[in-house]
Amino acid sequence: MRGMTVQTIAPTHTPGQLSAARIAAFAGHYAEHCLIEVVAETGSTNADLLARAVMAPGRGGLQAPTLLAAETQTAGRGRAGRVWLTAPSAALTFSLAWPFAAPLHALVGLPLAVGVTIAETLADFGVDVQLKWPNDVLQSGRKLAGILIETATAADRQVWAVIGIGINLSVPEELQQQIGQRAASLPTAAAQDRNLLLASLLGALAQNMRQFESQGLPVFVERWNRLHAFAGQQVSILDQGKVLYEGRALGIDQIGRLMLQADGDANPIAIMAGDISLRVKEG
Repeated sequence: MRGMTVQTIAPTHTPGQLSAARIAAFAGHYAEHCLIEVVAETGSTNADLLARAVMAPGRGGLQAPTLLAAETQTAGRGRAGRVWLTAPSAALTFSLAWPFAAPLHALVGLPLAVGVTIAETLADFGVDVQLKWPNDVLQSGRKLAGILIETATAADRQVWAVIGIGINLSVPEELQQQIGQRAASLPTAAAQDRNLLLASLLGALAQNMRQFESQGLPVFVERWNRLHAFAGQQVSILDQGKVLYEGRALGIDQIGRLMLQADGDANPIAIMAGDISLRVKEG
């Protein structure tokens, strides 16, 4: 939702509490035809929407794009089955189920488009972030947000992408120790009204998902590369702790592969997304 003017309105609910009505009011026509739901607690918003995606529409199944946000998520998941750890009310955790007419293979690269969407929306709130391939959002080199996209095909053959997003609002020291790495959190001003932030993200996602379906990943490639956290840096590509490749990170190509220029090789190596971690090479 580039160019959107971010405004605040007088609160009509408990300060800081998520409200479906308030999110809808902020989002306006940007999120037209999207259903918005808020729950106090759930295990995983992704799991909840995936379960509904495979149900028949008349039996509790999804009938329209649906946003599900949770005040507290007790069993959040990250990529490759990792656990997403957050303290109660310390993160903005939500999932968006979006129907695509395209086949599943056409959704390759969707996490990259979502990363661009998050980064550009946060920029509207004065928060500059960078993107780590394939699905992390960093602030000053520390993880601020994560993306998990899962898919389901309904009985009527409708393909659904469930886009799970978790953004750190605060990271207590105890949680930092559990995570085992330094994490970033949103500045207080940006996180002051989670309803406004979530509405802005929803509007931008709705707009960009339509663009992704009609034009694919190529329209996001240049935007992603401008936000690339490790552009031009020497990095190592690891899989389960084992170094697979080393070289200079160039950016992504038109289908979302990370291009790596290894020392002594004339042609870049194309790395496909998977259970792979990217770290800046030391030395």
